[in-house]
Order: sequence, then structure tokens, then C-alpha cells
Amino acid sequence: MPRTLQPDRRLFGVTLTLCLIGAVMVFSASAMTARQEYGNAYYFLVRQLLWTAIGIAGMLWLMRTDYHKLRQPRVIFSALSLTLVLLVAVYFLDRSHETHRWIRLGPLSLQPSEIAKLVIIFYLAWFLETRCAPRAPGVNNLPRTLLPILGTVLLVTVLIYKEPDLGTACMVFFIAAVMLFVAGLSYRYIAAAVLAAIPVVYIAIASTPYRLQRVQTFFSPGSDPQGHGFQLLQSLIAVGSGGFTGVGLMESRQKLFFLPEAHTDFIFSVICEEIGFIGAIVILTLFAVYGWRGFVAAMKAPDDFGRFLGIGVTTMVVGQALINLSVVLGLLPTKGIPLPFISYGGSSLLGMLLATGVLLNISQQADADVT
Repeated sequence: MPRTLQPDRRLFGVTLTLCLIGAVMVFSASAMTARQEYGNAYYFLVRQLLWTAIGIAGMLWLMRTDYHKLRQPRVIFSALSLTLVLLVAVYFLDRSHETHRWIRLGPLSLQPSEIAKLVIIFYLAWFLETRCAPRAPGVNNLPRTLLPILGTVLLVTVLIYKEPDLGTACMVFFIAAVMLFVAGLSYRYIAAAVLAAIPVVYIAIASTPYRLQRVQTFFSPGSDPQGHGFQLLQSLIAVGSGGFTGVGLMESRQKLFFLPEAHTDFIFSVICEEIGFIGAIVILTLFAVYGWRGFVAAMKAPDDFGRFLGIGVTTMVVGQALINLSVVLGLLPTKGIPLPFISYGGSSLLGMLLATGVLLNISQQADADVT
């Protein structure tokens, strides 16, 4: 009698819990801003709930869709081609916040770079599986494996970088690096990549005044408290004001036009202020559980495609969460990386939920019950 396929309930529950916390905190952090700018305190909440509904519907669909159906080359290359078209199309559209990142869809907007992360994961999972098969050239074959991968990843990262969006571009490259490492990439190639990346990152930062200022402010935020150091200082004030139990839900003072981007990239600051150390631990625990269940599902996948796919998705979600939390706490220079499932932003939320749907299907297809 065939075994009934069941998704990982803990992974499913953690994802829904994070979405619920996100909706509550988006409303708490944005109500005053929305009322002042749009005359409606529920403006951002309604949009967040709409994207949550669309994302959960997509997650449930992908959870019930055998991920092997997505392994076909026509699916992979169609998605990759469409993503490249969208990444180029944003340059011909109007700027938003001095960047070319969004495609407007009526009252909503789509950020192709967020979808590009998931598409790159699919491409790499498929490509690495073909190169790691018996009698295949292997992951360390330079002309047949590494150069095609490097060319594709660089093309996507350069298009994202020129929007400009250095943070997401680095995130795409980081995901690719982790997947290659898991596939067995030689340490000499890893060392060469690190050495090559150092001058590239240095030039990318040093050649752009606002990026250089952010790095300098990171080491000394008090040197420019009313300028580039303002956001970080306000974030740290919010985190420190929460204490152990917080000042109470909806009672944050820093969100009252002191902390910029309170409902997006710095929403964790509001969580710490309103729910305190307890809230911070809850968020960290939820992402830790997500990472644990994600890696377990990936390692128990019945094939290399599922294993690489699971590793890529888990790295994307947990890695982005760690970067966001590090920025908010002043452990990394300020960069616009949203907190998965929680920060306001439809494209990020949609991409994370779709990726989780794939991960849940991988957990169903595991060769043994995920425990």
C-alpha cells in the first residue's frame, strides 16, 4: 500500500506563523505613516494581506505539485528567459526611490530581482544534477560546469546590481556559492572566488558615495547622527527601548516618524521595541526551526535535484533573515534586505512563499519520513 505523502507540518506551521506575525507587525509599524500619507491606516496592511493570500495560494499549489515536473529544461529555461526579460524591462520604466527595481501592476508592483533568486536556484539545481550524475563531467570541470554557471549567475547579478541593488545581487551570488559548495566545489576554486570578489566589492562600494558613507557610518554611527548614521542609531534606540518584555504592541515610539523604513527593512526594530527580548527570541527560534526543517528535507530528498533545490531555498530564506537581523542590530552596514515573511513587500513575500511551497513538496517526496 503506497505511503500517503505528507508535508513537513513544522515547516508549514512556522511559515504561517511568520506570515501572521508579519501582518500584525506591518500594521503596527505602518498605521501612522499610512494615515498621514494615504489617509487610511490600513493601506499597507491590506496590500500585505493581499500578497499573503496570493503567496499562500501559490505555496499550496506548489506543495501539491511534484517538484520533478519543474526539472524539465523547457520549464527551467522559460523561467530564466522571462526573468532576464523582466530584469531588463525595469530599466525602461520610471524610477522609484531613485532605482529601477519595480514593475507596476495597477495598485501593486512586482520586483523581478526577488523572483530571480528562486529562478536561479531552480537553474542551478537542475544544472548541478546533470553535472554530478555518473559519468558526468563533475562540478569542478571548469569549461563544462563552472563557466556556464558563472556566466548565468553573473548576468543576473550584474542586471540586479545596475538597478542598483547591491544587497540582492550579493544574495544571489551567496546562494549560488552555497549550492556549489554542497555539490562538492573544490576549495581552490572557493579561495579563488573569494580573492576575486574582494576587489570587486571594494570597487562597488568605493565608487559609489552613498555606499562608502554607509560603510564608514557602520564603524562610527555617532559621527553622522543626523545623516547616514540616523537610521542605524534610531534602530538601536528602538531595540534597546524594548527591554525584556517590550513597551507593548502598537506602542512603539520610534515608528512615529523617527525610524525610516519601520515597516519594511527595519521592522525587526519595532518588534524588539514592542515585544522586547521575548519577541526577538521568538523570531530567531522560528527562523532556526525553518532552517532545521529545510535542511533535513533537503538532505532526505530522493535525488540530487531535490537536494540542491532544498539547500538553495533554505539558504535564501535563512541567509536573508540573518543579514536583515545583522543590519538592524548594527552587525553589518545598512542595506535594504527585507526580513522574510515579515517585512512589508509583496514581491519578497510572494517569492518566499513560492519557494517554501517547493520545499514542502520536497519534504513530501523524501525517501523516509522527515523526523
